Parts: sequence; structure tokens; C-alpha cells
Amino acid sequence: MFSKTCEYGIRATIFIASQSYQDNRVGLKDIAQKIDSPEAFTAKILQILSKNDIIHSIKGVGGGFEIPKKNMSQIKLIQIVSAIDGDRVFTGCGLGLSHCSEEHPCPVHDKFKIIRNELAFMLENTNLEELALGIKSGDTFLRY
Repeated sequence: MFSKTCEYGIRATIFIASQSYQDNRVGLKDIAQKIDSPEAFTAKILQILSKNDIIHSIKGVGGGFEIPKKNMSQIKLIQIVSAIDGDRVFTGCGLGLSHCSEEHPCPVHDKFKIIRNELAFMLENTNLEELALGIKSGDTFLRY
């Protein structure tokens, strides 16, 4: 459903948030390692997230990436997905056809519309704080 870039972006944001909860800033190498992503690719993703004010980049000694704790409950997963993938996941065809609509539906259009609506609801109602706390508590994981 999400592009690989978006998957890594979600993972990176959750990891940064979990570290920010412990008052830690994290560097590019650590993020790339923890989310199992190539470093150069991770850098591009972090740049997108930073430009969209989802994460903060602090330069210099003691710098790195962070998310202020006060922002975590306000940042929804949909913001990350929209920043990286746009609205493709909400408007695209379930079979990847270029022309699929209510008037000219693909074979899975009606069934996929239900899944897409449920996904949108989940993304709009899931905040970064709850995901970061799951990592922090050890109840959820970003890597096997």
C-alpha cells in the first residue's frame, strides 16, 4: 500500500520519536541501522520529513534528529504518508490502473474503496505518541 520510501519514513519517525521520549537526539547512521535502511536513502527521507516539520534537524555538536514531546500527540500517521507519498494511497486504483473511477471501476474497485477508507481512518486517528510509547515499552518493534 505504501511505497518503500514511505515505509522507511514511518519507521524512521517512530524511532526518532521513541528516542526523543528519552531526551535523545539520534544521528543518521543510527537511524539507518535501526530501521534497516541504506544511509543515503534514509538521509533523503529525513530531509523530506524535516521540510514538512514532522521531525527537527539540529546541526553541530550534540545535534541530530528529534521530535519535541509536546508535538508527538499532534503528529498523525497521515502527515507522514502525505509528506512522502502524497494522496496516492487514497486515490490510486487497487490494481494500479491509470483510469479507475466510480463511473469506470476496475474489478476490485468497490472492495478496495472499503480498505482505503479504513486505512485513511487509521492514519488520521493514530498519533506518533502512541507508536513511540509502544517501542519504548517493548510492546512493539521496528526490527526483528
